[in-house]
Order: sequence, then structure tokens, then C-alpha cells
Amino acid sequence: MTTSTTSNAIASLPRCPLVSDAIAKENNVYFEIDTRFRRAARLLQALWLKDHSIETGIHVRGEGEDAVVMPLASNLSSTAAASGKNFLSSAIHAFVRQQLILREDGAAIDEERLFGNALSSMPLTFNLFAPLAMDLDLATRVLKTLFPTFVEKVEGFLFEHSPGRREERFLNDGTAFDLAVQIITPDGEPGTIFVETKLSEDMMGPAARLRDRYDEVSRSSRLFVNPDSPQLRTLALEQLWRENMLAQLCVDHGITQRAVFVGIGPHLNRRVMAAFRVFQNEFIPEDDRDDNRVPFIGLTLESVVDAIGTAGATELAHNLRARYLDYERIYHLCLSSAVPAEIDSAPSKSVTGDKTVRKQLVQFLAKGSRASSRRA
Repeated sequence: MTTSTTSNAIASLPRCPLVSDAIAKENNVYFEIDTRFRRAARLLQALWLKDHSIETGIHVRGEGEDAVVMPLASNLSSTAAASGKNFLSSAIHAFVRQQLILREDGAAIDEERLFGNALSSMPLTFNLFAPLAMDLDLATRVLKTLFPTFVEKVEGFLFEHSPGRREERFLNDGTAFDLAVQIITPDGEPGTIFVETKLSEDMMGPAARLRDRYDEVSRSSRLFVNPDSPQLRTLALEQLWRENMLAQLCVDHGITQRAVFVGIGPHLNRRVMAAFRVFQNEFIPEDDRDDNRVPFIGLTLESVVDAIGTAGATELAHNLRARYLDYERIYHLCLSSAVPAEIDSAPSKSVTGDKTVRKQLVQFLAKGSRASSRRA
């Protein structure tokens, strides 16, 4: 089974569009600490909320008298959040409410982010997988497309799942998966696809406190070239490391007979994609690995959405692309905003046919050229 990052879609943009401070502030999505991708993703969510006439909310920074309250167009208003507007359909909202009522003991679900933060990967997980959980035939078609040698039939979904929180035979902590998909393999064995979903994360924590138990399992799991590698314990990789070890313990303790651990993230989120590649490089090569070891597979969000469309859920795939993957929209917004106001508001006529407008354009391009020279 391949363990490389895959995508069935060809990205039309070579990298994430660079959103200026001015555009971010104009659209009420300015955060000084946002990465390049997160800023673009935050703007895309704000535009999606605006498209659907969903009232946006605020962000509170700090506490007490020093608290700063600012409008933030990637957050939903309390009324919109309570109405389930962070989800692609009322059916998904109802499904989420059912899952919260039946959640596992100790499940770490931040309901404020789930219902009110459009940029969070938590609502993404439900928007992406709840429709599959409600239609197991669709789920089977999608996952057979993504994992043709591993999946024959999908039997169920578990959200925010851990086989044994705080149990010593596992990691003795709260590590959990965003999702566990229960399947039957082509050989007729029960298996599990454990999933971690990323959206705008910068892979810089927060991290779990390193425990002796992690070191023990890292060595006994027979997964890694160097189980004591400092790389596995970095902010970028430690969550993937913990979850892959937990998946292996599920197999070792007979919770499931076979398993894979899958990371999903947007193709243009370079930090997520880089973390997936680096993590894969820590594994013992497949040909040298012991039997029934749990591999890590990095998938792009684009490839998952493509598989949903290929399986026949074209409307769902369209809605997912529009909300989470349409960075060409951000590109064109930035491109149109790059022209100075005096040019943008000029009379509608050919630039080459108007000397004044042409002179303004030449001056603007010259300024950009000089600025580029200074930066170089």
C-alpha cells in the first residue's frame, strides 16, 4: 500500500495567494500572526459566510478589562452558530447534535469552535464525513476509490474517537482521532481507517507533554527507523507520531485486525503537506517493515473531495470545493485589488487608448519594479 501524499486533482495555483494587510483589514479577517495560508483560508471562509448571508461575529483577545473585542468575519454570530449555519446542510447540523449527545466520555470537542468558527478543522471534519456516515453506500464508493486495496465495505464512523483514554495499555493520555472509519477489507477482515484532518493549521502546536510512555511505544511499535528521533517529537510531527502509535496499539491489542492512519489537508497548506512528507520519511521502508504495521498515508483534501464527486455526490463535492478549496477566488480578489484606486475608478475605456490612464499605469508598474529591486 502506498504511503505517499496523493491527489487526484491538479492544483491550478502553484502556491497560496498572498493576501495583503489592506485586503485582510477591509474584509475584517486581519490577524497579524496568521500564516500566509491561514490568512487566505480565513478570507475564503469570510466570503463563504457572506455568500450565504450568514451573520458574522467577534473575536475576544485577552481577559477582563484588558480584553480587546474585534469584529472577525470568519466567526459566526452567536445566533448563526446556534442555528447550525457553520454546516453545509441542516442534515449535517442534526447529525452533529446527535454525535455530541452520544460522544465518548472524555471526548475533547470545543463546541464554541465547532459551531462558531468557520476556519476550524472541526466543522470541516463533519462537513466532509457526516454525509458519508449517513449514507454508507456512498461512503463505500468514496473510500474504495481512495483505498482500493484496503476497503471493500464501510460499516460505520466514530467521531472524536479514542479506544481508551487514560488507559495504561494505550498511551495513558487523551490522544484521539478526528475520525475512525470501520471497514471490511477485500480479504474479509475487519479494519479501521483512522483520520486526522487539518485545514489552516501551521503545525506549531500546542503539543502534548512528552511522556515516558510515548518513548516506550515508539520503540516497541516497530514503525520508525529511529524510534528515539528528535524529529518525531517536534511540534510539527508529535501529534501524528502519537496518533500513529495509538493506531498501532489498536492492532496490537486486537481492537481491529488491520488499520491505516490517514492525514488529510489542503494541497496549498505547505506546512501541513511538508509535515506529512517528513513524517512518512521517519518510517521503516515498507519492504523491511514487520507484518501488520500501521502505515501513514497523507491525502490532499482535494483528492478526498474529488472522490466524493466521482462517487456520485456531485452537489456535496461542489459545495466542499466552494467553501474550502476555491483559492482561485482569493487570487482574483487580490489581483483586482492590486490596482490603485485612481486607475481602478478611471473611465471605462481602453488603457492603451487613453494617455492619462496609460501614464498612471506606467508609473504604478515602475514603482513595483523599483520595490522588487530593493527587496532583491
